[in-house]
Amino acid sequence: MDINATLIGQAIWFGIFIWITMKYVWPPLQKAMADRQKLIADGLAAGERGKTELELAGKRAAEALREAKEKAAEVITGADKRGSQLIEEAKLAAKVEADKVVAAAKAEIEQEVERARAALRDRVAELAVAGAERILKREVDAKVHAEMLAALKQEL
Repeated sequence: MDINATLIGQAIWFGIFIWITMKYVWPPLQKAMADRQKLIADGLAAGERGKTELELAGKRAAEALREAKEKAAEVITGADKRGSQLIEEAKLAAKVEADKVVAAAKAEIEQEVERARAALRDRVAELAVAGAERILKREVDAKVHAEMLAALKQEL
């Protein structure tokens, strides 16, 4: 094989081409590949972070739900207790009101009994006077014998 000027020219041009490629083309390609690798690595890391954050968010949501259920149970229990207290207070108030009504009714009955006794005394006194008139066959003056009639009323 003969080495001639064409082969030497091609070797020189190939060397210049490699030098230009290494100087101007290869660094941007390496930078683009490094950026792409970094972007892919960042994306994978973000995906992992997102996955762990999703799991944590699920746990926090479950915890918040559990706390809300506990708080709701406490509120319901408190409402039940308050309802029971209100019922007991209402029963007590109703009993007090019923006692007042019974006491008022008893007082009214006592007044009616006293009125009936007074009316009965008056009627008995009238009957006694009428009976005494018939027995004596003469009229008895009620004004003159008022003290005697008052004493008779008291005895009855």
